[in-house]
Amino acid sequence: MKKIEKLLVANRGEIALRVMRSAREMGIKTVAIYSEADRQALHVRFADEAVCVGPPASSASYLRADVIIDVCKRLGVDAIHPGYGFLSENATFAQQVQDAGITFIGPSPEAIELMGSKLAAKAAVAHYNIPMVPGTEYAITDIEEAKQIATNIGFPILIKASAGGGGKGMRVVESVSDFEQQMQLAVSEATSAFGNGAVFIEKYIGSPRHIEIQVLGDTHGNIVHMFERECSIQRRHQKVIEEAPSSVLTPELRSAMGRCAVDVAKACDYVGAGTVEFLLDEHKNFFFLEMNTRLQVEHPVTEQITGLDLVKEQIKIAQGAPLPFSQEDLTITGHAMELRVYAEDPANNFLPDIGTLTTYKRPQGLGVRVDDGFEEGMEIPIYYDPMIAKLVTFGKDRQEAIEKMIRAIDEYQITGIETTLPFGRFVMEHEAFRSGDFDTKFIERYFQDPSVLKPAPSQDEAEVAAVLAALFAGQTKKANTSGISTSTSNNGTMSDWRKNRLK
Repeated sequence: MKKIEKLLVANRGEIALRVMRSAREMGIKTVAIYSEADRQALHVRFADEAVCVGPPASSASYLRADVIIDVCKRLGVDAIHPGYGFLSENATFAQQVQDAGITFIGPSPEAIELMGSKLAAKAAVAHYNIPMVPGTEYAITDIEEAKQIATNIGFPILIKASAGGGGKGMRVVESVSDFEQQMQLAVSEATSAFGNGAVFIEKYIGSPRHIEIQVLGDTHGNIVHMFERECSIQRRHQKVIEEAPSSVLTPELRSAMGRCAVDVAKACDYVGAGTVEFLLDEHKNFFFLEMNTRLQVEHPVTEQITGLDLVKEQIKIAQGAPLPFSQEDLTITGHAMELRVYAEDPANNFLPDIGTLTTYKRPQGLGVRVDDGFEEGMEIPIYYDPMIAKLVTFGKDRQEAIEKMIRAIDEYQITGIETTLPFGRFVMEHEAFRSGDFDTKFIERYFQDPSVLKPAPSQDEAEVAAVLAALFAGQTKKANTSGISTSTSNNGTMSDWRKNRLK
């Protein structure tokens, strides 16, 4: 078995730190890369070595494959972990890494390329009799032909970019009269986002749940699934809250979806950690959506319910080790929740709210995990994804995980910017979520009036509370001054970004 001695993480922020911590526990030296905007970032300070790879813009730094590989050669790096985002699902980069004699901690370039095309992925898994959403099996460019196909499938339909994700190049069409305009918009957006305007058509499933299955494959042909994650709370087709396991899957349905996920991985000879995504309709029918050939943002909830470190498993697989467990060895213990803490304003359509973390204090306690890459006083850069942290809670059951999340949200003190913390509390307290009766339309149905969010105390109020607590400390010997510390919206701590938007 080859031993990785030095690992470069081709990423930034919380995921770079997450990977480095596991690597350090395995006795592996770490190398960080950073842009000029991230010079003081936590992942830079944590690594054994750090190298600046360019200006703030990701296109000139974190996406410079040639520069990253040159750093590896100069520093004697054995392996690269791509994290997620940036170059993590770039087949060309994976091939360049291999050609340079460096281990790529992830699947083969061929698997990345195959699953990176939704149409190619559908064709590859067709031999395994995996349920598919009715639609075309090839890219459509002729509008009249596409219109006829859509009519045969039946409206509403969904036009989707073959080469993308994250809701880009995706259009719901309710009637034939809207089809031509929506298709042109989808092709244009797909071309702009992915450099590929290929689109295809699917029957639109109006109120699905988004269920994904974590898979793990080694170089010896062993593939297992590590159960599901529920990812239905989304804004702009992107996830905000995830949990494991799902509250609606029966053991039989879980087993069936798990087998399909393993078959998808087999279809591309998958190696490493990957995720197979499904849509689940109101009748509990599930349909293959796509495969993400990387570690997911929400992987911590799977780690919580299985007790496994997915990053360590990735590294061991990359070193050539066989999986030390079989499917029968894996079990679900407890329940986990994750809230993505974004620098976004839920009351203003979740628009980014970039600024300085005037106050930043993490929640603590049993069953609370915070994966982040920031500390008090740091700026949230405008150049990258606005996620500040992943707040994860774990309990013996779903109710306990929810209650711990509410407590952790209340303890999380962030001022200077708006965040998704109050939205997270709204979801956790909503009857539809608590009962498990929700789908991907949760925000559309229940969050049309942002005034339902509970306001956080202002900075002045917090200071007064602190003074009063100090005065009474001698009598009570205990004072809780934190309140519900999420983000604030008062003038004293409002970010310049938000002030400018409100002008």
